[in-house]
Amino acid sequence: MTDERNFDQAMRQLYLDAKDAGYNATYFLRMLNELGGVATARKLVGSPTPSDGFTKLWEMGRLDLSVEALVLDARWKGLFSDQEQAAARRRLTDYGWRGDTRRGLKRI
Repeated sequence: MTDERNFDQAMRQLYLDAKDAGYNATYFLRMLNELGGVATARKLVGSPTPSDGFTKLWEMGRLDLSVEALVLDARWKGLFSDQEQAAARRRLTDYGWRGDTRRGLKRI
């Protein structure tokens, strides 16, 4: 299985995990189905403002379930440019998180 397919599965798992945590990210799922995982991540991370989903996860204290956190997972380093990873890290840091490992981000 390719890295892109594995990333797509990881993105779908984020959706399920967020749903289990109490957030039903229907728009995210629609984007994922239309664009695929990598393109969805690039669109969300590349946006100048955080998505509504990112904001909701921040309110829930669950930025570990954000696309930005997943982009920083070392398994996906080859899928995203340094610039895309920096944007994901910056957004998480701006919202009070630090670190760059999968689900290992700590709240400041």
